Amino acid sequence: MGSTRLSRREFVAAAGGTMAMALAGGIHAAPVARPIRAGACAIDITPIKFPVRVNGSFTERLATRAHDRLHARCLALDDGTTRLAIVVVDNLLITREYLDAVKQKAHAATGLPIERMLISATHTHSAPALMTTGATRVSEDYARYLPGRIVEAIKGALTNLAPARVGWAVRRAPAYTNCRRWILRSDRMRRDPFGGRTVQANMHPGYSNPSFVGPAGPADDALSILSVQSLDGRPLALLGNFSMHYGGASPVSADFCGVFSRTIGPKLGVKKGDPPFVGILSQGTSGDLHWMDYSLPRRRPLNRFRIGEGLADIAAKAYKSIKHHERVPLAMVERKLPLKVRVPDAKRMAWAKPIYDRWAKKPPEKQWPRSKREVYACQQVFLAGMPTDELRLQVIRVGEFGIAAMPNEMFGITGLKIKALSPLAATMNIELANGASGYIPPPAQHCLGGYTTWETGTARLEVDAAPKIAEELVRMLEEVSGRRRRKLVEQQGPYAKAVLGAKPLAYWRLSEFEGPRALDSSGNGNHGTYEARIAFHLDGPQADGFCGRGVCNRAAHFAGGRLGAVVKGLGDIYSVEFWVWNGFPTNARPVTGYLFSRGTDGAHGAPGDHLAISGTHGDAGKLAFCNGNALAEILPGHTKLAPRTWYHVAMVRDGVDVKVYLNGNRTAEIASQAAIGYPDGVSRLFFGGRNDNFANFEGKLDEIAVYGRALSPKEVAEHFAVAGRLELARA
Repeated sequence: MGSTRLSRREFVAAAGGTMAMALAGGIHAAPVARPIRAGACAIDITPIKFPVRVNGSFTERLATRAHDRLHARCLALDDGTTRLAIVVVDNLLITREYLDAVKQKAHAATGLPIERMLISATHTHSAPALMTTGATRVSEDYARYLPGRIVEAIKGALTNLAPARVGWAVRRAPAYTNCRRWILRSDRMRRDPFGGRTVQANMHPGYSNPSFVGPAGPADDALSILSVQSLDGRPLALLGNFSMHYGGASPVSADFCGVFSRTIGPKLGVKKGDPPFVGILSQGTSGDLHWMDYSLPRRRPLNRFRIGEGLADIAAKAYKSIKHHERVPLAMVERKLPLKVRVPDAKRMAWAKPIYDRWAKKPPEKQWPRSKREVYACQQVFLAGMPTDELRLQVIRVGEFGIAAMPNEMFGITGLKIKALSPLAATMNIELANGASGYIPPPAQHCLGGYTTWETGTARLEVDAAPKIAEELVRMLEEVSGRRRRKLVEQQGPYAKAVLGAKPLAYWRLSEFEGPRALDSSGNGNHGTYEARIAFHLDGPQADGFCGRGVCNRAAHFAGGRLGAVVKGLGDIYSVEFWVWNGFPTNARPVTGYLFSRGTDGAHGAPGDHLAISGTHGDAGKLAFCNGNALAEILPGHTKLAPRTWYHVAMVRDGVDVKVYLNGNRTAEIASQAAIGYPDGVSRLFFGGRNDNFANFEGKLDEIAVYGRALSPKEVAEHFAVAGRLELARA
């Protein structure tokens, strides 16, 4: 799924509106624009002693040589009031304790306050281990060697401070990142290391794997760059940021971030013999992202060279459009955020303790976890003694450009949310900064399970950690900008305007970043509630009619959960319309999945109105209407819905008459009579499942509208037509 254009919720008012909001309610006054000085320095940090232990895989590896050089690259900025340093280190993960010690050394050497130092890791999986992960131990000699080199990078950048000008740009690079975490079919769920059958989402599903339905989240494909020039226009440094886990390289290697940093200078016109230029690429919110596009058959794999140089080409083109400024506001704030750790319960400890005890009795030379079972058992004992954690968060403002720094592996959706809410014109997220507190899935992802949610040292924080981190960072962005956050405004394309013009009782566009509320855009206040097992902000049907040209239409992925709502004023004459994308095979169970249901929650026998995609109990793959087990009237459709393809569906009940329309065809797909099955006065609706939770839907829904009248065939056809030509749909 490479497409992640601005969503309608990310598309905000122009500068004359939101960007000009008045200061109020605790938002501090923005810093004034002052002349900027900048300096940069790159220090080689390649190991001088081999072999070294390398983390980044489950088992411990040894490297005996360097395939390319590792660096600590630093950009320093100073406006006479605020002085700061941004350091990007070619490494996988670096603990907060380690970096705090480095900052103390740098402070002693330079006088720069430690809260004005941002130090992050690129997340190369091919560098010496500075932190214990899985079965990999710290490479002790290298851990002792590195701090002095990072300090040298900071000293060098501060020494090189000189009058400068800065500018920024953001460009999309969808060819180089995709969601690597995919949702499994419910009948193909897997077991976790603790013995439970809980895994409904997993990383690296394989190309076109039929056991998986689709990506579990969106990708942030923005390449953000902060450019620094001398006053005469000579490139001094460029700080880039991109959300992609790693390209892949034999250790020791700086991976694609190293390739970018090495090649961007010549692409900007820097020649051999010119004064030093420092290219830097930092890691964005890539906890669930990688370069593979698993929706397609296997193709020629990307590598660190193709990724790094491709991103450098995009950055170089963007560079030509940048307007540089000699005076900009400069500010930096740091906050400490306490969070809870997910400690194991009694049942989990009863599983872990015997395994841990057997491991602890081994001779010291063998006392290191060797299997996945041992690793996870030992981690439970470790977590039991660590009920809380504290994160160091930072935000920097450089003119209208913001930098949000977090010590975690955040998911792409969280990064998109921070950017959408930021009051600044452009914002980059630097993850694995000032520590390494593990994967931080959004709350909705925890119930889907999988490696990035299992309680370990590298995935330990509370379920609500992601929204808490995002909220704190947005508050800090408000502080440095002196402005309120931007409002999430849904773009109304021709389709949305047509639906709203038809006066629905409720209209859920399903573009949320998170649940549980599904916003009713009709203005009638009939907000819905998302249940568990729903993923958010996925690509919906793509056509200019939904949100306008170049704006990504978003949808929700239903993985067994439902959207429920009570729609006030709903009688026995009503209509529902929506878009549907089915990811579940139609030959796997009697009913492929229920799309819509009206009835009492949990009612035995499911009395009500229900619209489904039929399975083996019927003509598989076609729409089917039924009114509950007691009445057992089934009205079948005649068109087989292709898998992983978007369809427009409208169902109209006019008393006992039931009609269902598909893709704007004025001839009904289903046209017959069926007795009303729901009890009198029931106005509770469900989407993505039946009212008794039987055969819930597994796929995506979007643009759900409910009307208190019967839509005409003409209206249905007009709504479908105004959406526009759909782009080729794929997972």
